[in-house]
Amino acid sequence: MNGQPNRREFVRWTVGAGLGSLLLTPEAWGKGPGRAEHLILLTMAGGMSQTDTFDPKPGSASAGPLKAIKTSARGVSVSELLPRVAEQLEHLALIRSMATREGAHERAQYLLRTGYAPSGTVSHPDVSSWTSYSRPNPKLHLPAAICIGGRPQGPGFLGVEHAPLLIADPLRPVENLRYPEGVDAERFDRRRRLLEAVERKFRREHPGRDTAGHTNVYAKADRLIHSPQTQAFDVSQEPQRLREAYGLGRFGQGCLLARRLTEVGVRAVEVVLGGWDTHQDCFSRHRDLCAQLDAGLGTLVADLRQRDLWRKTVVVVLTEFGRTPKINADEGRDHFAVGWSVALGGGPIQGGRAIGRTADDGGKIVERPVSAGELLASVYTALGVDVQQEQYTPEGRPMHPLPPEAKPVSELFAS
Repeated sequence: MNGQPNRREFVRWTVGAGLGSLLLTPEAWGKGPGRAEHLILLTMAGGMSQTDTFDPKPGSASAGPLKAIKTSARGVSVSELLPRVAEQLEHLALIRSMATREGAHERAQYLLRTGYAPSGTVSHPDVSSWTSYSRPNPKLHLPAAICIGGRPQGPGFLGVEHAPLLIADPLRPVENLRYPEGVDAERFDRRRRLLEAVERKFRREHPGRDTAGHTNVYAKADRLIHSPQTQAFDVSQEPQRLREAYGLGRFGQGCLLARRLTEVGVRAVEVVLGGWDTHQDCFSRHRDLCAQLDAGLGTLVADLRQRDLWRKTVVVVLTEFGRTPKINADEGRDHFAVGWSVALGGGPIQGGRAIGRTADDGGKIVERPVSAGELLASVYTALGVDVQQEQYTPEGRPMHPLPPEAKPVSELFAS
C-alpha cells in the first residue's frame, strides 16, 4: 500500500453520498458564534516536546542544549528551532497547559481528535469529520475533508460520506481522477448511461436507502472527475519560490496543498508530520522536525494572511501528548501527558498570547489546565459548530460532538 486512494478506497469515500443525510442532518445543528469556515489541522504525530518547541525552560535542568528566542508576541518566547514561527506568533495563541493523563499513543490520538476516550461501543467522529459534516459547501466538488501524509481518526458514526480522502504524498497526483486508459469521454458517458439504466431497474425492485446511496456514490464520483476544482491538488502550479518557502518535503508541500484546498472550499484539511516519538536522540531529531514545522507553519500563516484567508480559517498545531522535561540516559524525552503545548490561530481566535503556565522546570501545570475536550470545544466555537446539539447514531443512541463538560477556552477569544 502506498497510502494513495485506490479505486476501492475512492468508492468507499463516496459511498456515503446520500446516506449521511438519512442518518443525521446538518440542518439540525445550531449556528455558533464562529466566523471561520475552514480548518487546517497540523498533527505532530508521536508526541512533540513542548520544552524544545513552544514552552522552553531556559536556565533549568530540563532546558537541554536549545535556547529560547523572542517572538512577535510580547513576553512570549519559543525554541530557537522555530524562528519563522516566532515571527508569526502575534497571530497565534499557545496553550501551554494541555492535560489528559493519557500517555498511550493510539488512545491519546483518539482523545485529542475526538474529545472522547476510546470506547468499545461507539466510534466517535474526529474533528475533521465533524467540521465537514456541520459546514456543508454545495459548491464544492472535492471531498469536504482531506488528510495528507497520515491517517485520520475517521468519521465514526457520521458515516463514510464524511471520511477524509487520504493523500500519502502531496507531490503525487490523486489516482482515478482521469478516464481509464483506452476510454475517452464518449465511451465513458455510454458506460455511465448503461449503469444508470441497470440501477433504475434495481432500485425499483429493491427500494431503500442502501440502493439510493449506491446510486449517489457514482453521481458524486462522476461530478468529481469532471470538476476543474481537481487542479487544486497540483502544487506544481505554485511559484517555485513559494514552494521552497514552505519546504520541499512532504510536510511543507502538504501545508501548501492545504492552503490550495482551502481556497477552493474544502472544509477540513489535516497534514501529518510523524517522527516525534523521541525517546532517543531528542535534540538532533527535533532539529530536523522543527525545521519542517517552522517552514510549513510559518509560511502557511503568512500565506493565508496575504490571501485574506486567515479570518476564514482556523489553524491548529496538535500533538497527542508532550515529552518529559527530564532528559533520559539516551538523550531523549519520554511520554508526558500533563503540561504540554499546542498552537492555534485564525478566525476569531486572538493571537499573541500564551494561555496556561507550567512550573519553571516544566514538571507540572501551575495555571489553567486545558483538557482535550476544551481544546476541541474552542475549535468548534471558532468554526460555528454547536457542541451542545444532540445527535443520534444509526442505532438511535443520543450523542454530542463533545462531552457536555467540554467548554471553550474563553481566553482564546477575549480581545
